[in-house]
Amino acid sequence: MRLSELQKAGRAPGLPLSIELADAAGPARLQLLTLLRVLPGQRYVGAGVWRGRAVLAKLMVGPKAARNFQRELNGVRLLADQGLTTPLLLADGLQEGEGGWLLFEFLEDAQSLDMAWKAVQALPVLSDEQQAVLAEALGAIGQMHLKGLWQQDLHLDNLLRHNGKLYLIDGAGICVEEAGKPLSRQKVLENLGVFFAQLPKSLEPFIEELLVHYLLSNGEHALPLEALLKQVEKVRAWRLNDFLTKVGRDCTLFSVQRGAFALRAIRRDQEAAMLPVLAQADALLDRGHLYKTGGAASVGKVEVAGRTLVVKRYNIKGFAHWLKRFWRPSRAWHSWREGNRLGFLGIATPRPLALLETRFCWLRGKAYLVTEYLPGADIIERFAPYVEQGDAPEVELQALDGLFADLIRERISHGDLKGHNVFWDEGRWALIDLDSMCQHRSLSSFAPAYVRDRARFMRNWPVDSALYQVIDGRLPRQP
Repeated sequence: MRLSELQKAGRAPGLPLSIELADAAGPARLQLLTLLRVLPGQRYVGAGVWRGRAVLAKLMVGPKAARNFQRELNGVRLLADQGLTTPLLLADGLQEGEGGWLLFEFLEDAQSLDMAWKAVQALPVLSDEQQAVLAEALGAIGQMHLKGLWQQDLHLDNLLRHNGKLYLIDGAGICVEEAGKPLSRQKVLENLGVFFAQLPKSLEPFIEELLVHYLLSNGEHALPLEALLKQVEKVRAWRLNDFLTKVGRDCTLFSVQRGAFALRAIRRDQEAAMLPVLAQADALLDRGHLYKTGGAASVGKVEVAGRTLVVKRYNIKGFAHWLKRFWRPSRAWHSWREGNRLGFLGIATPRPLALLETRFCWLRGKAYLVTEYLPGADIIERFAPYVEQGDAPEVELQALDGLFADLIRERISHGDLKGHNVFWDEGRWALIDLDSMCQHRSLSSFAPAYVRDRARFMRNWPVDSALYQVIDGRLPRQP
């Protein structure tokens, strides 16, 4: 295959691929065996073999190939020239009309710090194991800043552990202020803001403590905590908006098709499994276990290929109902978006897997939402033995405190916080039925919505019960 042919190869070209490349030693074939990252028609990153050696290949094609190649090459050279640890560049080239390539040494069995973090993220906040991962990352970031460099897309996946060393990767995101001289304080704050914004918000009270690990590598500037926290909040808001844009367009994370007769959105890693589910959603509901049927929605637990899922169909009850619904986004779309919002914010909810909105000449009809199934009990069932005595397990009460704290922190109102919409799942309370959920822009609009949510939640138990008194005493009355 010629390199330029990759431009039309789509998201999943057949592997292995044999691609003719050339360097100073002459032409040679790259055998591409796996793909790690794909930006269709533009960028293909994978592992393969070149001149008998295992390599990581970055291949750029399409109209932006020259620009993307040069950015990557410049970044890689900046890291190497400043003595920072980065994979060795073995070969590179740019051919007009074909594209560009960079071949790096392949770090066998390397582990990203993102993988290391995921292995410890469920531990108590800032446990020794968590601190060790973040200290390693902050030390590397400090060394990079000390050399006048920063990484635009700074996250744990761009730091690789290998044979006791930490490697900086992704040269395309490397920028320079003045090579060899410490980065200015403003750039440091901006870049650290990007880093901390991607960590759980529960770590925010410990940012000052974590900064010590950065300052051990780069103590050039005093870093005012208040300015850093403002930067973190700014980046968090941008990342959330960027993510919510992606849930409605075709990208690496989501497969989305829009047309006059349907809107279909699927998590890309679930596409093969979800297409048959959407194709037979009505039949699956008919033979599944129905929780709710008729009216505005039908909800059922279904079994597909040995997997338990929940399918929710948003019905059109009649012509008058259709007149109110056809011109605005469906409730399925709203639940899809809000479920992904909660997942992004780290608030437990069944993972939304697929959405189908039927249309006729762009006019919306019934719609479907597929989510994971939560096997746990809802809070009414879970707390039923404790209503009279109020002796609910402290760990579950603390998890409830945490859920309300998360909702207050993010200014999220649920809209129908009855007990059947709050489920116990793996040590956390998870929210379902997100049709009316809203993230408010201001405290003035959130405050009354929170009061309504709290009042509805407290109506799950008799006012004179001991459990009511316990929960009422723990949950904030105002946000």
